[in-house]
Amino acid sequence: MVTSPCKILKCNSEFWAATSGTHHLGAEEAPEFCTALRAYAHCTRRTARTCRGDLAYHSAVHGIDDLMVQHNCSKDGPTSQPRLRTLPPGDSQERSDSPEICHYEKSFHKHSAAPNYTHCGLFGDPHLRTFTDTFQTCKVQGAWPLIDNNYLNVQVTNTPVLPGSSATATSKLTIIFKSFQECVDQKVYQAEMDELPAAFADGSKNGGDKHGANSLKITEKVSGQHIEIQAKYIGTTIVVRQVGRYLTFAVRMPEEVVNAVEDRDSQGLYLCLRGCPLNQQIDFQTFRSAQAAEGRTRRKGPSLQAPPEAFTYESATAKCREKLPVEDLYFQSCVFDLLTTGDVNFMLAAYYAFEDVKMLHSNKDKLHLYERTRDLAPGNAAPSGLPQSPPALWVALLCLSQCWLGLL
Repeated sequence: MVTSPCKILKCNSEFWAATSGTHHLGAEEAPEFCTALRAYAHCTRRTARTCRGDLAYHSAVHGIDDLMVQHNCSKDGPTSQPRLRTLPPGDSQERSDSPEICHYEKSFHKHSAAPNYTHCGLFGDPHLRTFTDTFQTCKVQGAWPLIDNNYLNVQVTNTPVLPGSSATATSKLTIIFKSFQECVDQKVYQAEMDELPAAFADGSKNGGDKHGANSLKITEKVSGQHIEIQAKYIGTTIVVRQVGRYLTFAVRMPEEVVNAVEDRDSQGLYLCLRGCPLNQQIDFQTFRSAQAAEGRTRRKGPSLQAPPEAFTYESATAKCREKLPVEDLYFQSCVFDLLTTGDVNFMLAAYYAFEDVKMLHSNKDKLHLYERTRDLAPGNAAPSGLPQSPPALWVALLCLSQCWLGLL
């Protein structure tokens, strides 16, 4: 099991446990709150070196500074942990009422047109479907922003599936819901491999102590495998799954929220809106001819004994058809992932990614996406109305499979 050395979740949980129920402080409670806040700051400093680049860590540091100012706390003073508190009766997690502004669709009835919803998803090795229904397969190793707007930030970390492998998958996910009017406090959700919490980083399951706190809720659908976050105040639904060892992400979000950014030049920095940078995209069509020839040569060669987990092109396509009968880009992604990883869980990741599309996408005519082929030079065009054969992606997959098996 690979875990992050960053201990910010532990710092967050300790602070929340020490201060639950003290958000509306009396004069006699303020010194105790400041003591807990200094302990929180001390905890973040201890883990600073291992948390570099971690969104949850940087969010916590900024939050501590803000709370220090709000409660007139000195940075110098005792840092011993105060007594643990219990949630008072009638805590915000039990509230069922919330202001209209905290329900996006209800407040939208005042406008002339209904909101237009968009979808983004990331799964597998990794495959990205953007808010504009562009489908890409990307390298994007390391930490990358998926969403960054006025209401929330989403960052993923992708790591190699095998040591030395170019195949990567999502091993860590951080979502920051920013504080919003009378609806929600800032909340952080963080998941890692083999750790899919059913609560936010502070242990809560809703938006905090504000009147509209229940407009942000986290629900566990399948323990350790599937959670859903409803952010009704921005009309957004997020689905996070762990399939095998790795994570998948899917979101349904109004266009108005997608485009709510202060600096429009920064929009190109996040993947769900603009897609992966060109140098991170895997473009199979550029080496189509060479791989077709190499694939045919290898297929005519002597058969090789493959390990049980290895897939040939034929066995991979047969396996993927079990869950994905339509040969769209989700099916092709499934085949690609089985050939490059040999892990059948990647078939399930593609299957669940498409299931999430069916639930979250607003246009049922655009559920399936298909590969777009480039224009061919004169004389090389396929007859009108007939598919080109073999498809570029299949040629690449076939070669990858045969080359990989040949090295074993």
